[in-house]
Amino acid sequence: MKVLIVYYSMYGHVHRMAEAVAEGVREVEGAEADMRRVPETLPEDVLEKMGAIEAQKSFSDIPLCSVEDLIEADAIIFGTPTRFGNMCGQMQQFFDATGQLWLEGSLVGKVGSVFTSTATQHGGQESTILSTHTTLLHHGMIVVGLPYSFKGQTRIDEISGGSPYGASTIAGGQGERMPSENELEAAKYQGRHVASIAMRLSR
Repeated sequence: MKVLIVYYSMYGHVHRMAEAVAEGVREVEGAEADMRRVPETLPEDVLEKMGAIEAQKSFSDIPLCSVEDLIEADAIIFGTPTRFGNMCGQMQQFFDATGQLWLEGSLVGKVGSVFTSTATQHGGQESTILSTHTTLLHHGMIVVGLPYSFKGQTRIDEISGGSPYGASTIAGGQGERMPSENELEAAKYQGRHVASIAMRLSR
């Protein structure tokens, strides 16, 4: 049973969350986690000015995702940083290329889930995930979030991402904060939860 983790990461925050999601998937017996990046759309000189080149080199070995890769998966977990409360442009462009899959119903009945990263605590984590859910629902996917059985999302002793809609992390205004242990546990739980549901459906 194959779980595809499709994400875009500029500075490595979403990439680290994707790794944790994959760890959770692999804890489910018979589940395979496959990490893929969506193609970059920004020119290299722009990325260099944004200080993203070096960060992206650290995960450049992750294969790029094609639209056709989605067809082979039993479940797909999407990871995107937020841009003004929505998915980033790179992820949007990737989704915009899935029109033929929508026409053919290729993703109908597959499990879909979303995680995200924002610069600030209230930077649009929930709206980014929920607006991405809209696209998954248009494809006929079965949307799965992060249930409150993950107790880490109820803690108030520290600032932490995470909601019933999906795992999330707070990167900081300069990208200085990497995902906390609690946020990584949330991502891991989400991966395991999605894989468990997809496994039951595949049977």
